[in-house]
Amino acid sequence: MFLGLVGWVVVGLVVGLIVSKVLDLHGDDPKLGIAAAGAGAVVGGILYSVIGGATVEAWNPWSILCAAVGGGAGAAIWHGVRSRFVSRSSYSVRRS
Repeated sequence: MFLGLVGWVVVGLVVGLIVSKVLDLHGDDPKLGIAAAGAGAVVGGILYSVIGGATVEAWNPWSILCAAVGGGAGAAIWHGVRSRFVSRSSYSVRRS
């Protein structure tokens, strides 16, 4: 069971990294999106286990796929909501 959860988190972090590279973050911190993807992957894996009635196993390909979809959705939703509150002005260098 523990390896299944770790597998979901690792898949979520990798998917979050990929989604953070693909999306335009508008100056947002990509680490927060990667963490949201890890949480989304765990939620996706749990939903698969609850709906599918499967146990949490270390290398169940369907649960890993659901974790990847959950991680991608978590990162995309996080960056979509967060981009409303991040400044869109161009970066300028401070001079003193």
